[in-house]
Amino acid sequence: MKELDIREVADLSGVKPSALRFYEKKRLIQPVGRNGLRRQYHENVLNTLQLITLGQAAGFSLEEIAAMLGSKGNIAIDRELLHQQSRKIDVTIRRLQLLSRGLKHAARCSQPVHTECEEFKKIVSRGLRLVR
Repeated sequence: MKELDIREVADLSGVKPSALRFYEKKRLIQPVGRNGLRRQYHENVLNTLQLITLGQAAGFSLEEIAAMLGSKGNIAIDRELLHQQSRKIDVTIRRLQLLSRGLKHAARCSQPVHTECEEFKKIVSRGLRLVR
């Protein structure tokens, strides 16, 4: 398996070297050694970095991601945690869709005062229920 130095990993992944060192401290990735002063990683670290990026985009903490990656690179996915997070994302999507509808309605509403518009009142009421 090919080894890459920290700069190559940063260039190929788009992850800054400082973030790579931080991920190392959090035990998300491990170098295989050094070439002079530069850390060396197996090229499969790029796959791990993709999983970390995906996990962060999905709202997982680095600790949760580390637990799912396992200590020796053996992925141990917590399916219940994935279901919980997907439900949170679904709620956020519904809230954002409602917010978008409200903004579009407010932009085209002919009422001189939005708080007098029955449709706007319904949208605001539904939005408040989703936020709680």
